Amino acid sequence: MLAPSLPKNEKCRLASLDALNILDTDPDERFDRVTRLAKKLFNVPIALVTLVDKERQWFKSSIGLDAKETPRDISFCGHAIHQNNTFIIEDALQDVRFFDNPLVVDLPDIRFYAGHPIASPSGENIGTLCIIDTKTRTLSEDEIASLTELSALITDEFISWHWATMDELTNITNRIGFKRLSQHSIDKAVRQNNDCHLAYFDLNDFTLLNDNYGHMIGDQVLKLFAEQLKVSFRVSDVCARIGGDEFVVLLSDTELETAKQVIKRFAYNLISVSKHLDLPYQISFAHGIVSFDQKKHINIEHLLSDADQVMDEKKAKNKHY
Repeated sequence: MLAPSLPKNEKCRLASLDALNILDTDPDERFDRVTRLAKKLFNVPIALVTLVDKERQWFKSSIGLDAKETPRDISFCGHAIHQNNTFIIEDALQDVRFFDNPLVVDLPDIRFYAGHPIASPSGENIGTLCIIDTKTRTLSEDEIASLTELSALITDEFISWHWATMDELTNITNRIGFKRLSQHSIDKAVRQNNDCHLAYFDLNDFTLLNDNYGHMIGDQVLKLFAEQLKVSFRVSDVCARIGGDEFVVLLSDTELETAKQVIKRFAYNLISVSKHLDLPYQISFAHGIVSFDQKKHINIEHLLSDADQVMDEKKAKNKHY
C-alpha cells in the first residue's frame, strides 16, 4: 500500500478547510442530494463527499457507507486531491498503491473508485465527490464529465456555506455559523463530560465612536477586535460576531478560571495593539461569561441569553475592560 503524500500547498489547504468551519457538522440535505444523484446516475453502492483533514478523511455526505471518517493514510481521496481532473482506479486489486489497502481487502471491499476534487472558496482542493463500487468498471468520457459537473455543484455549495456562515467585515463566524458550530462543540463536551463556557462581549460607546470618527474607524475597530479574538483564543474555541458590536466565544474543555484569565489576556492584547496603531478611540468592552448547564440551557439561544444578561449586569455596574 502506498499512503498519499502531502500536497505542496498543504498548509494553505488545511487553513482553507478550517476556515470553512464545516468539519464535524451535521448532515446537510444540500450535499446529500448530490450524493444520492451520483449513486443513482452511476449505479454504484457508495457515493461520498469527503474532506481531507490533517490525519483523516471525513465524510460530509455518505450514501451507502455507515462510517463517518477513515484515516487519511489509507484514503483514496488523499491521492485524488493532488490533481484537478478525475482520479480513477478501475481495479484496486491490480494497483500497487491499493491492492493491500484495508479498504480493499476488508469492508467496504473497494474495487472501483472515481473521485473528482472539490475546491474551497479560495481554490485549494480540500476533498472530493467520489463514487465507489465493489466491482471493477470503467467510466466513459461522458460519465467523467458528469462526475466533474456534480463535483462543481459541491464546490458551489461550499462557497454558499462560507458566505452564509461568515461575517464579511471581520471574517469570523456570524450568528448562523456560530449556532451550527457551537452546538456541535457543546454536544461533544457533554459526551466527554467536559466544561464549556460562553463569553459574551459588547464594545463600549460604539455608537458614539461611529458618530465622532465615522464608520471607517468603526469598521477598523470591529476588525481589530475580531483579529485579537482569533489571536487570543484557541483554534478549537468558536469565535463569532453575532451583532453590530457584539461578539461571543465558546470555550470547551476549559476550566472557568482559565477562561477568565484568557479574557483578561485578550483585554491586555487589545489595549496594546490599539495603542500601537495609535487609534483615536480607546477600545473597551463589557463582558459576561456563563458555564453551560445541560439542565438549564436547552439550546444555544438559552446560553446566549444568559451570557447577554450577565454582560448587561456588569455593564450597568460599569465593570468593563
